Amino acid sequence: MIVMKFGGSSVANADRIRHVASIVKAHQNRRPVVVLSAMGDTTDHLLEAAEKALRGTVDVSGVAKLHEETAAALGVPMDEISLLLAELEQWLTGISMLRELSRRVRDCLVSFGERMSVRMMAAYLRKEGIGARAYDAWDVGFTSDSTFMAAELLEDVWQTIPARLDGYKNGADTDIPVVTGFIAKDSRGDITTLGRGGSDLTATMIGAALGAEEVQTWKDVDGIMTADPRVCRDAKPVPEATYEEAQELAMFGAQVLHPRSMMPVRRTGTPVRVKNSYNIQSEGSLIVERHSGTVPPVCAITSVRHVVLVDIVSSRMLGAAGFLAHIFNQFLKWNISVDVIATSEVSVSCTLNTRADLSGLVEDLRRVADVSVHTGKAIVTVVCDAVHSSAILATGFKALADEGINVQMISQGASKVNISMLVDDKDSDRTVRILHKAYFG
Repeated sequence: MIVMKFGGSSVANADRIRHVASIVKAHQNRRPVVVLSAMGDTTDHLLEAAEKALRGTVDVSGVAKLHEETAAALGVPMDEISLLLAELEQWLTGISMLRELSRRVRDCLVSFGERMSVRMMAAYLRKEGIGARAYDAWDVGFTSDSTFMAAELLEDVWQTIPARLDGYKNGADTDIPVVTGFIAKDSRGDITTLGRGGSDLTATMIGAALGAEEVQTWKDVDGIMTADPRVCRDAKPVPEATYEEAQELAMFGAQVLHPRSMMPVRRTGTPVRVKNSYNIQSEGSLIVERHSGTVPPVCAITSVRHVVLVDIVSSRMLGAAGFLAHIFNQFLKWNISVDVIATSEVSVSCTLNTRADLSGLVEDLRRVADVSVHTGKAIVTVVCDAVHSSAILATGFKALADEGINVQMISQGASKVNISMLVDDKDSDRTVRILHKAYFG
């Protein structure tokens, strides 16, 4: 059994749905469970409809048009989707009357995209002679807490998912399950959304809970790349990466699975394969617990731009044991997350990937330290085998020095699979290209 997840661009229109159906059909003998996002820009259209409803106008035409035209082009019935559109219109009418859009109601509205998407795909697969059944995620056991817009799955999903899909797993039910990504229900029966990486999390949770052979997430690139192809034209696919390497790449800007979606498969050791729905012949990248062969010195290079650097030098707590505790309590108070950090006994340099107003944080920090804030920075991260960090740094820094790039801060992650450096924003892409050439030729 495998799990196959397709994002919104992969099911954006009738042609793309036909293509995805052909991929599913080609893997039919591996007993796939299919997980889908909403079609194309449907989520954006739903949010636009919600904003219009707040102003008193109920309009589902933008959402309805795409699905009606797609159903007509595919030659599938609209019955189930029409019922959902009617329900959507009722919700929008309620918003227009109350002039209120709570987080709970927003999650319910957004869910209609995935719910219509799976019904469209299941109907088309049946038309093509492939047994398929559409499921809302809660029908296959997805329960969450009530943190609307960023819900967390409950521990009992490890039992409910296998129980609900037991018939398909043991072969008694042969219809391919086509499941909504991104959504769940809480204990009160309210619809929730799983936040960033939610559809990937749906897929990895199903794969881990069912003991799948692998989870496949189909994107528009040939897997994990050694660098962003838009920055390095000679970037190439990474055949194999570990869970830790994939998480670090995602944390520092690469379009891989969101780190939280890796948690279920890390728990069970389930492999994840990143595939290209536009190039199905590519083997893609396999994400596993540990490398099967020789560990490559460098896996990939990625970057995050528009970063803020905060330098904090102790002025009143020189050598005091509580200095760092006081500093990080201020970040907690203002709910600001730190990305990369370098410390000494009396100073801290850290980077923030935020556009939030920092004036309150800086004011609090200045009670015990001299603080300076620098904008226009970028983090360039080398995901690597840090056992060889000396050689990796020597190669990289020589290449950067030869090209006149000044590194302003460096930090090695506790996971021992990344080395991050800070450069000026304007030098970000050039730094990635220089390092890519140094490491990958």
